[in-house]
Amino acid sequence: MDLVARAPSLAGFMNSTDNNGGANAKHWFPLSSTRFGLRLRVRGVLSSSPPITPRDINGNGVSVPSRIWTPAEAEQRDAISLLNERIRREHGKRETASSRPAMDSKEADKYIQLVKEQQQRGLQKLKGERTDASGSFSYKVDPYTLRSGDYVVHKKVGIGRFAGVKYDVSKSSTEPIEHVFIEYADGMAKLPIKQASRLLYRYNLPNENKKPRTLSKLSDNSAWERRRIKGKVAVQKMVVDLMELYLHRLKQKRPPYTKPSAVAGFVSQFPYEPTPDQKQAFMDVERDLTERENPMDRLICGDVGFGKTEVALRAIFCVVAAGKQAMILAPTIVLAKQHFDVISERFSRYHNIKVGLLSRFQTKSEKETYLQMIKNGDLDIIVGTHSLLGDRVVYNNLGLLVVDEEQRFGVKQKERIASFKTSVDVLTLSATPIPRTLYLALTGFRDASLISTPPPERVPIRTHLSAYTKERVIHAIKQELDRGGQVFYVLPRIKGLEEVMEFLEQSFPDVDIAIAHGKQYSRQLEETMENFAQGHIKILICTNIVESGLDIQNANTIVIQDVQQFGLAQLYQLRGRVGRADKEAHAYLFYPDKSLLSDQALERLAALEECTDLGQGFHIAERDMAIRGFGNIFGEQQTGDVGNVGIDLFFEMLFESLSKVDEHRVISVPYGSVQFDVNLNPHLPSEYINYLENPLEIINEAEKAAEKDIWNLIQFTENLRCQYGKEPYSMEILLKKLYVRRMAADLGITQMYASGKVVHMKTNMKKKVFKMMLDSMASEMHRTSLVFEDGTIKAELLLELPREQLLDWIFQCLAELYASLPALIKY
Repeated sequence: MDLVARAPSLAGFMNSTDNNGGANAKHWFPLSSTRFGLRLRVRGVLSSSPPITPRDINGNGVSVPSRIWTPAEAEQRDAISLLNERIRREHGKRETASSRPAMDSKEADKYIQLVKEQQQRGLQKLKGERTDASGSFSYKVDPYTLRSGDYVVHKKVGIGRFAGVKYDVSKSSTEPIEHVFIEYADGMAKLPIKQASRLLYRYNLPNENKKPRTLSKLSDNSAWERRRIKGKVAVQKMVVDLMELYLHRLKQKRPPYTKPSAVAGFVSQFPYEPTPDQKQAFMDVERDLTERENPMDRLICGDVGFGKTEVALRAIFCVVAAGKQAMILAPTIVLAKQHFDVISERFSRYHNIKVGLLSRFQTKSEKETYLQMIKNGDLDIIVGTHSLLGDRVVYNNLGLLVVDEEQRFGVKQKERIASFKTSVDVLTLSATPIPRTLYLALTGFRDASLISTPPPERVPIRTHLSAYTKERVIHAIKQELDRGGQVFYVLPRIKGLEEVMEFLEQSFPDVDIAIAHGKQYSRQLEETMENFAQGHIKILICTNIVESGLDIQNANTIVIQDVQQFGLAQLYQLRGRVGRADKEAHAYLFYPDKSLLSDQALERLAALEECTDLGQGFHIAERDMAIRGFGNIFGEQQTGDVGNVGIDLFFEMLFESLSKVDEHRVISVPYGSVQFDVNLNPHLPSEYINYLENPLEIINEAEKAAEKDIWNLIQFTENLRCQYGKEPYSMEILLKKLYVRRMAADLGITQMYASGKVVHMKTNMKKKVFKMMLDSMASEMHRTSLVFEDGTIKAELLLELPREQLLDWIFQCLAELYASLPALIKY
């Protein structure tokens, strides 16, 4: 029976016991005229009526007295319950995504093409630095750079330990050639050096422990293959998450801004000649605001002092001139105050534009006044720290968010920032962008402008890295003071500041010295920073509160103690506090004892020494990403997945997946078009019919829920069981048929039928998509039985199954295929 042609007859006949005619008398209730809707009106679930005491009903329709089922007992772990749990677990993030506007296939094509073009431009930025002979992106390791004992990954064999490179005779030649020797769990392998350079990756983990759980086996690579596939599927899920987020952003619209007529006067206030990179960044942002209908999400990556703020100021002017508000978000109050001063001065001639600073320095009444002004639209430009992201701050007409040094914000603040990106234009400024930001920029999911040209008057900072001694510290500070300059002295913790103060006061008794850290009273901190900026204080002992944005022309020496406790991006930012003028600046990095440093800390320091040129922040961030790994980039789940294959292979998989993002796409079909050609028409027992009170309506509601989406079907089933307990077998069959058609529709399967022992599922999916689904399947039974031929998924069973068992098999098979949906774009 074709259930699509006569969909309403799904519940076409129900078996009822005639109370007058005996237990075997039957009445048939035709339901073919019903239409299927969504809302489940079940007494006790959607009304306040008390639940009815159910009775156990077996498959033959015979009822037996039963105690009342509790909701917990009702949720039995049958096949449907297990599927519901699995979908909630693996597709949980997508439940919220269902609130996003629907996107049809043609519209999705347009946006996917846009992302592809951007992504190709992003990958072009990496060409030349990490490309192999074929020109494709590569993270493979040069065998000559490996040290004995390093862990490596062979793409086909797995994880081994590098033993060395030496000459040996190969099977095909009598001439000795260089071979790489790798130790595995069950023996030593050798491969020619050329082959090794094509197949080997360094094995790094996202933390300091670089030792893998186990070495792979030469004799059996099945365990490695499972790990590799798990990593590949994790990469694909990550890419799909990104793709869906950015497709959603591309779908958002806002009218382009009009270029302000007064912009020339505003631009003329900039006292310097812009560098070529700066000019390009100005044009990029102007194009985003005045020519595009999608909200801007651009990263301005420029080294410290290279002019990122000017790019932001011009964007703010464009938005505020159009009558909208702009928010400038800074990680510290010190930096927020500096932004406020710069913006206030720059906009001072525009009396109709009001600038405000919201900070913890203000009294409660001052803060309340500002909040009311923001709400009423009386403040055009609002500067502040993360307090601007709070629920109490209500914007009147927010148009632009400028985020300075996003990596300094916490997870909750970053999520709040992300929530703005779908509705307002966002400009992110950073010298060392967080690796996630960097990676998005490089792969084209986010626009980026790089300012890597230094201003003509800038001189590179000289970096001195050495073990700590008091003599070296005194020499470094004295050298700066002798030429009339000022000094930053930075420690990783507040605890040691007083001790350093005591030491410096003894060493330089006639010099003004002060302490600054985030736990000080607001007024005290503001006063200290102001005095240092004015030149009254010569040495500022501080924590990394000075890391971002401070521009003090006369401070040209920075001393950083216990350097091993800072991250690479932090060190780079701290070093950038000096060298703002035309004097040669010095950064002295002191560590306690190299023998006490971890490998990761040594790598960090080596990277900083290498990056002495101006404009290296972008490269620093990539090194930082490789050294620190993925712990705070992609979250804990992905960190575990990286551990399966190591960072380098994971990265290569990531870029490969990004370059083929449109290939891993499943296009759903309308629920009503799915044909399930298995002649299976269950009859509901009369006891259950009487108990349901309005079975016809409930079954209609079931079909409506299935027609809407999988989440509505899950909700319907759980509500039904919560109210009436576990359904009889015949009702379970009916529900399974709904689930089968719903899952098939989401997977792009249009028809399912059995011909003898062979099950056929006609589909619109591509073979590559089917291969990915097959790879990620947990059930070996289904994985080994499925093949793809001419747009049809086929499975040859051992024997021809009865119809109920066939339904169960198809249900389980589709559930396995459905589990891979999070790794596929679903438009």
